[in-house]
Amino acid sequence: MRLVFAGSPAAAVPSLTALADGPHEVVAVLTRDDTPQGRRRVLTPTPVAVEAARLGLRVVKARRITPEVTAELAALDPDLGVVVAYGALLREPLLGAPRLGWVNLHFSLLPSWRGAAPVQRSLMAGDVVTGAAVFQLVPELDAGDVYGTLERRLDGAETAGVLLTELARSGSDLLVDVVDRLADGTAVATPQTGEVTLAPKLTLADGVLDASRPATELIDRFRGVTPEPGARVDLDGTALKITEARVTSDVEAPLEAGRLESRGRRVLLGTASSPVELVRVQPAGKKEMSAADWWRGLPGGVDRRVTPPTSTAPAAPADIAPDPALDTKSAS
Repeated sequence: MRLVFAGSPAAAVPSLTALADGPHEVVAVLTRDDTPQGRRRVLTPTPVAVEAARLGLRVVKARRITPEVTAELAALDPDLGVVVAYGALLREPLLGAPRLGWVNLHFSLLPSWRGAAPVQRSLMAGDVVTGAAVFQLVPELDAGDVYGTLERRLDGAETAGVLLTELARSGSDLLVDVVDRLADGTAVATPQTGEVTLAPKLTLADGVLDASRPATELIDRFRGVTPEPGARVDLDGTALKITEARVTSDVEAPLEAGRLESRGRRVLLGTASSPVELVRVQPAGKKEMSAADWWRGLPGGVDRRVTPPTSTAPAAPADIAPDPALDTKSAS
């Protein structure tokens, strides 16, 4: 079959590579425009654009789907469109341009977590099972019939970055299988059933940890926002980014919610239940370091408490601002 592939972030690269290595012809790759990245704001292509160039594939860059983009892709006479986190909505007439329409690899067990941040929202909610689904793209957000799924049980330690990388790899195998079955006419799609939950794109405010919540809830949020937009607390009016943390099970004396304390070489944050251990942190304007090293560099004799979250989250320093290339927004 003749395929048009639409995707942008690193999570879409395994699927593009797998399809390009298969029996089908990828006639074009649709991806987002180059964006400024890093402190120097260097104009940088998406990971999918980089991989497409390596594979020698035709690349179409577009921030939104214009009539010109639609005409260019439709003129290629594709049999099927494939979407993995393109980053913008696909609508008619582009939806109907391929003979078999479009299929979308989405990183959740639909209808759970429809939207831009399914992996992150699933972890933040404390789910014990997640997965991926390949479904028929329709105008309604992530609502089409499902061709296939895979499940992944969670152990409570995975961060969004680690889990997304894993699902991107395993999901690419699922996607290739569905495309092959569509090609030979054996694919069967079934309607979505169950409760619909939504997964809106994360903001910087989502990364603020609330120490007044139980430890498991705080760690679930930490997992969901790591590495982007990043977990942090407000300490003395500045943002302290937390890059590694874990629930403790061996702390004898309780610790007041919001209070930071060093015990031995462990830096602990009090919550509504057991303390959370901060393992690695990144102070504003500095490099990531162990929490113990950070604590030793602070002036002594100060009672340290994190500020409770408010409607206005502490601003993240420029060096830990979220990377738009990691946005996993689906194209439906």
